[in-house]
Amino acid sequence: MTVRLSMQGVMRGAREMAFITASTFLFGVTFGVAARGVGMEGWTALAMSMAVFAGGSQFAALDLWHAPIPWGPLLVATFAVNARHLLLGASLYPWFSGLPPWQRYAAATLLSDANWAQAVQAHAKGERDAGYLIGSGLVMWAAWAAGTGAGAMLATLSAAALKAFGLDLIFVTFFACILVEMRRDGRDDLPWLVAAAAAVAALWWLPPHWHVLVGGVAGGVAGVLRDAGR
Repeated sequence: MTVRLSMQGVMRGAREMAFITASTFLFGVTFGVAARGVGMEGWTALAMSMAVFAGGSQFAALDLWHAPIPWGPLLVATFAVNARHLLLGASLYPWFSGLPPWQRYAAATLLSDANWAQAVQAHAKGERDAGYLIGSGLVMWAAWAAGTGAGAMLATLSAAALKAFGLDLIFVTFFACILVEMRRDGRDDLPWLVAAAAAVAALWWLPPHWHVLVGGVAGGVAGVLRDAGR
């Protein structure tokens, strides 16, 4: 099937991703509350969420948000967290390579873990409209920004109070469900186990946040070697 980008695909992606917007909103609330907790102005937290749209690296930045801002460690930490997008983008290349560059880059701007997982799953079922990724990313972005704004206004609420309700497990649960559904057969088990083991080892022995990139690269290499050995 020929790849395309249409408004129908955008609407389809937005509609099918709507089920997780409540969770994204609550996750944004957590960030807004945490940002206020480190002294960040509410408008700054909202502007960061609207411009950056990267939950993991935004939380990492909060750990270093003090005067004077240590720009070197901050850049390293955010790169470590967001470097996984190199892998996510590469995995979408076979689908998006037939589009003009400006359409590919527009879609990549709205790439996040959740809508990437949803798009990959949809592609496996026959979806070929790149608008799907844009639509699903737009609803995620809107929910994340709205949640951040709401959390920034809840100055009396603490991030620990939100965690007490298990909100920090929302995306872990989502990805666990996606992973189970995407599993084809025993061929996937080895790369997944290698990725998990590498991530845990990096979590113990490397600086914070590098485990995401290490696990992704290790699992990808294991998958390539597995396929090459057939």
